[in-house]
Amino acid sequence: MSKLYLVPTPIGNLKDITLRALEVLKEVDLILAEDTRTSGKLLKHFSISTSSQSYHMHNEHKVLEGIINKLKNGTTIALISDAGTPAISDPGFLLTRAAIENNIEIECLPGATAFVPALVNSGLPNDKFVFEGFLPVKKGRQTRLTFLTQETRTMIFYESPHKLIKTLTDFCVYFGEERLVSVSRELTKLYEETIRGTAKEVLEHYTRKPPKGELVLVVGGKK
Repeated sequence: MSKLYLVPTPIGNLKDITLRALEVLKEVDLILAEDTRTSGKLLKHFSISTSSQSYHMHNEHKVLEGIINKLKNGTTIALISDAGTPAISDPGFLLTRAAIENNIEIECLPGATAFVPALVNSGLPNDKFVFEGFLPVKKGRQTRLTFLTQETRTMIFYESPHKLIKTLTDFCVYFGEERLVSVSRELTKLYEETIRGTAKEVLEHYTRKPPKGELVLVVGGKK
């Protein structure tokens, strides 16, 4: 019976994969991977020999119909991203929507995603929060930041190292220098760290010590 599995993969530490995820990846007919080279290392580490196919933001529209046809014909497929849960700032939404439209069964496994540990570790309120992902780089950036000045819930952003200073500077301008910010870097990896403080303090820290690695920014809401 055809089925689409959405399978989270570790965001750094390979021990964070679940037993169930390993079981599914071994048993499905095909694995769709954001980058088959990156995923190949993970699959090789756990001795998973299932066939894999590239599925990423640059080809997802083109290959979507073919994947749906495979599912209709009884193929079981697992979708994984390079790290974390598929469709969270990674490809997955289009395929999930198409599977639903074609009455194909979907199962999403629980597992690793970067923003949850960053949020819980921030010390900022986490009973209510909003996930913003990556801010627009140019078009729409000011509009989005202006809109978020009125947000009372804790906000979560993803950012790349070379854009961090610009984003923290924008936080100082739009949210104020005293707004509380927490930046988690390299979660689950050897050099994991979290820097907490006001927007100004965190900006000054990373101006002195330019960051490397994946970053999750957690920002307190408007009081």
